[in-house]
Amino acid sequence: MAENAWLIAGLGNPGARYQHTRHNIGQMVLDELLDRMGASYTRTKVGAKAVGARLGDGGPKAIFAISEGYMNTSGKPIRKVMDYFSVPAEQLIVVHDELDIDFGRLKLKRGGSEGGHNGLKSITQHLSGSRDYIRVRVGISRPPGQMDTSDYVLQKFSVKEQEELPAVIGKAADAVESILLEDLTTAQNKFH
Repeated sequence: MAENAWLIAGLGNPGARYQHTRHNIGQMVLDELLDRMGASYTRTKVGAKAVGARLGDGGPKAIFAISEGYMNTSGKPIRKVMDYFSVPAEQLIVVHDELDIDFGRLKLKRGGSEGGHNGLKSITQHLSGSRDYIRVRVGISRPPGQMDTSDYVLQKFSVKEQEELPAVIGKAADAVESILLEDLTTAQNKFH
């Protein structure tokens, strides 16, 4: 599974307390992708759960991984998985929540700033400052009123959002598949 493999990392926090919170939407998208493939994670020795798979017959090799630690320390285990499978930064796709995008919308990009996202900051730090990885930014909107951002991202989705969430997660999973099976530009044209 190593040569020319992609790594798809879904960001979030561990444990039942955080399982269905806004901050864990990246992990929810990876769960959807694994469900589609009939695959499941195995524990690694580097602080992440991972599984290798191919998308479709003869599709690209991919490793799907989630950190077993907290969002703010995602970089170290993700880097260790990259090193183990010899995945370059250019073939890393990070799926994460994005405050600056309306709920349900997606933006796909390579590089750029972390925009205050601590999970992305940790990844960039552990890639020796490289930002040359792809982000699948899943919109969760900004908190209402004066609500603290930290409290907001660690809350479960509203009842209305929960109704739309399966479609949002499905669309984000489709975007990851499009990047892998086609390319980033094609995926951007489809999902922006």
